[in-house]
Amino acid sequence: MSRGDRGSASLLVVALTGVVLLLGLAGAFLTATGAAHRRAQSAADLAALAGATAGQRGGDACAVAGQVADRNGAQSAACHVEGNDVVVRVLIAGPEFLGHSWELVGQARAGPGP
Repeated sequence: MSRGDRGSASLLVVALTGVVLLLGLAGAFLTATGAAHRRAQSAADLAALAGATAGQRGGDACAVAGQVADRNGAQSAACHVEGNDVVVRVLIAGPEFLGHSWELVGQARAGPGP
């Protein structure tokens, strides 16, 4: 090994360690994003079901759907009644990665069926 090559392996190890660390963080971000999307979808499903039940009983379907979404950590973005069905859209803040964050959307429709 010549004198000019000494220490070059340590630079390579440091660079590869940085790449592996970044890939690990990206994997954790994807996992957290998937979990947040599942929470958004669950909140939308529960809100739509609660709204449809309230609507069938003569109550305000969208008010009940909004309350259920809030209790499940989601922000009610939209709600409307189509016939006997209640259509709900909710938002949940996603995780941050490298200074960026996204809102995840959950959408659901519920009603008495045909």
